[in-house]
Amino acid sequence: MNKHKPESKTSWCAFDIPGQEARLQKLEQLSEAPDLWDDPERATRTMQELSRLRTSVEEWRALERRAADALELAALGDEGLREEIQRELDDILKEIERREFLALLSGPHDRDDAILAIHAGAGGTDSQDWAQMLQRMYLRWAEAHKLATEILDLSEGEEAGIKSVTIAVNGDYAYGYLKSEKGVHRLVRLSPYDSAHRRHTSFALVEVYPQVERDDEVDIKPGELKIDTFRSAGPGGQNVQKNSTAVRITHLPTGIVVICQNERSQTQNKENALRVLKARLLDLKRREQEEKLAEIKGEHVQAEWGSQIRSYVLHPYQMVKDHRTGYETGNATAVLDGDLDAFIEAYLRSTIGEPG
Repeated sequence: MNKHKPESKTSWCAFDIPGQEARLQKLEQLSEAPDLWDDPERATRTMQELSRLRTSVEEWRALERRAADALELAALGDEGLREEIQRELDDILKEIERREFLALLSGPHDRDDAILAIHAGAGGTDSQDWAQMLQRMYLRWAEAHKLATEILDLSEGEEAGIKSVTIAVNGDYAYGYLKSEKGVHRLVRLSPYDSAHRRHTSFALVEVYPQVERDDEVDIKPGELKIDTFRSAGPGGQNVQKNSTAVRITHLPTGIVVICQNERSQTQNKENALRVLKARLLDLKRREQEEKLAEIKGEHVQAEWGSQIRSYVLHPYQMVKDHRTGYETGNATAVLDGDLDAFIEAYLRSTIGEPG
């Protein structure tokens, strides 16, 4: 049974369809300008926004017509139509709730693809196993939402599990959904790696970045990069490739280091490393801007006691609790199988009015 589920805040949401229609009209005028494609990037952004906004307005107006038709039928007072009208109204309400949820995803990068990284923290082999459990959880969640995933880098543990993994999650609103998962995740369970079968606490750090869609969002000069190549490593650190296909890129101004070794091609690993680097630099830029505005403090947290955003308890009872929102459930198995939507929605509702 779920406890402390946040109440729906439907009153906050103003969809402003007339405002969307006014913006749509302006974009349609811009799209017809003869000099639009003189700046291809600006033109592409204009056409993408135009397409999204046109679809949104058309869908809202269609929903409005459905509601009006249902009310007209209800006004007839025909008892034979009662069930049909009720089903239609239920469907309309579900669609409005879905759109209310999507309205929470209004940040500048919420519609973008995401980079998801998981790092094992304190706890040795148990934490490496925990990191792999989280990898499975997010892959199952992405699959359920028809989001494409691609493992860009994977470092396996010495005995079991993984030290870290970097995953590209591609699809509409991937970053908007997954940004709620950024932070330390704690697991409490009876350890399968302890001969005495004692209870252990493990930590893993989850990082989430929006993928960079435009070159002007992040400016990287060639002289700012140090690129090294080496042989890919497997479990225990042994080399699994004869050729130096793994790539390490260091961004000298910030000290950010990105390693990609999952592909057999050095070129592909380099491209993937640059994707991750751009995403991390964009996130750094966003946090610096937010700090200047004193809106939030973008601090890096260590994977250790006291800093977790969510706890997953498998022993002596089952419970998953998000410490930011208070939302919790006793069905830990379902959560670890990818059932995260209630946690994501609770977080998004709790951050209304905060930067994305």
